[in-house]
This record gives sequence, C-alpha cells and structure tokens, in this order.
Amino acid sequence: MDSDDVCVLIPTYNEAATIGSVIDGFTEQGYTNVLVIDGHSSDETRTIATEHGARVIEQRRSGKGQAVREALEYVDVPYVVLIDGDATYDPSAIEELLEPLRAGRAEHVIGDRLESIDPAAMSRMNRIGNRLINTAFTLIHGRDFADILSGYRAFTRSSVEQMTLSADGLTIETELAVACVKHRIPTAVVPIDYRPRPNGSESNLDPVRDGGRIFHTLYRLARTNNPVFYFGSLGLCSVLFGAIVGAYVGYEWFVVHVSHEALAVLSAFAILLGVQLFMFGVVTDMVVAVNREHTRQIESLADQLRETADTKPQERSTQESERRH
Repeated sequence: MDSDDVCVLIPTYNEAATIGSVIDGFTEQGYTNVLVIDGHSSDETRTIATEHGARVIEQRRSGKGQAVREALEYVDVPYVVLIDGDATYDPSAIEELLEPLRAGRAEHVIGDRLESIDPAAMSRMNRIGNRLINTAFTLIHGRDFADILSGYRAFTRSSVEQMTLSADGLTIETELAVACVKHRIPTAVVPIDYRPRPNGSESNLDPVRDGGRIFHTLYRLARTNNPVFYFGSLGLCSVLFGAIVGAYVGYEWFVVHVSHEALAVLSAFAILLGVQLFMFGVVTDMVVAVNREHTRQIESLADQLRETADTKPQERSTQESERRH
C-alpha cells in the first residue's frame, strides 16, 4: 500500500470553518487523493475544499449515510479512510488506522475516541450515551468494537462491497459496525485522539433525537443478524404483558370474585404469541446460520477458482518455455 492506494473520504455539511485544515492535514501526510462529498452546504464549504486541492462532489440527496453511499461510487482505489470534516480528528492518525490493513490483520478499522477522550471534546451526556450505545451493540450483536459511532475509520473497498448499506443519516456508522459482524469482516480497533470543535464550528447533532435513531437502528438490524434476540425480546414483552394481565384476572376472580373472560382470553393469547415469537426467532437463527455457512463455502470456492484461473496462464507459459528449450 502507498498513498495513491488510499482515498480520504470526507462528508461535509456547512464545514467552511474547518474543512481547509482537515484537507491540509492529509496532504501534509502525503495523502492527496481527498474526496469531499457535500450535502448542499449553504456556506463556502465546497469552494474552500476545492481551493485546498480536494475533489468535490455535491451529493444528490441529503444525509451522511447517503453521502457515504454515493461517494463510494467515485472511489477507484483499494482503501478508504472515512473522516468527519469538523476537525475533531487528527489527520496524522491515518497511519495508525491504515496499519492493520497494511498488515492484513483487518479489513475494517475503527478509531476509538473513548479510551482517552478529552472531557472538553464531548459533553458528559454524550459520553454516557456513547457508552450505553456501545454496551447495547455488544449485547445485541455479540462484538465489542469500543466506539461504533466513531467518524474516523479505514476500510478496504472490497469489504464495503459485501455490505448492503441503506442508512441515510447519522446511523451510517452503526450500520457499518453491524455489517462487519454480519459478514464476519475482520475488524480492528485503534485508539485515537478526539479534539473539541474549533471556534466557529457548530455541531449538527441532537443527542436525544439521534441517540434514539441509533438505538432503533441497532434493534432493527438485529432482525437479520441476531434474530433470537430480536424476536425473543418481542416474545418476552408479550409473555410479560400476558402474565400481568393474567395475574390481574386471577386476583379479581379469587379475591374480588369478579370474572374477566375477555381479559383472560387476551392474557392467553399474549402468552402464546410470545412463545411463538421466541420459537420463530430460534428457527430464523438456524436459517441465518445455515445461510452464512453456505455463503462462506461459496466465497471459499470462488477464491479457489480465482487462484486456479491465475495459475493456469503461468503454467502454460512455463510449459511453452520448456518446449522451446
């Protein structure tokens, strides 16, 4: 890998105050292939990015997730570094992020902001929210990536081509992390620094609104990645609801001597539905496991066929050379 093999991808929206310094930080490191995809900024973001030597594209629709998906259409090199344009990340950390890719230990690398974060860089509420989201991710999807919401990461283009990304907004990082687990993409975590936003730069985040969307995305994606948890949690809620209603019906019958036939039917229905949802989750999980195994076998077979196709021309060339001699 050299610098020409790496595309630095920067989604932006009204980042005129910081985008120039971010681009300069990468060009000083020797990474001149910088792609800025802008979400219809109302300031001078696009003009400044062009003046600092970046290739600038205006995205067709709004949202960070949409920006990443559109920008990947313009990437024609094997490696991508994704970073926010708000100057909270240090461009010089690119070497640490690329090292696991160079060594072949990973195909996706996440920069961990939370290991030694500057308290001034993130509010206490945001730090707590990040911890809760990462804990929920570990519980639901079975992997600990330390900081799934990090906006600074590196990955191979081939690994992203395995994913089916659909996020339009700020849940794109969550979707990338879930896809790494789902497709068994080797993933590494690298500690990085996270700095306060410079003066004049305003955040586009809403902790409550965006946090709710991220939790919803984590749970929704469990449907195909961890169906036992997804359907089992729904089943558990249904069983608990049925049990509470049943307890009330029993109390009314034995203590007050009042019958509630309709509620009794509702209670039985809820409990049966919960059990069926859990069983459906178990069956779905078995189907997902079989599908993953089949996919792994097909990918292994495809790799073997490619290797065979690559070696045959070399063998023919060697045989022709031997005949000539």
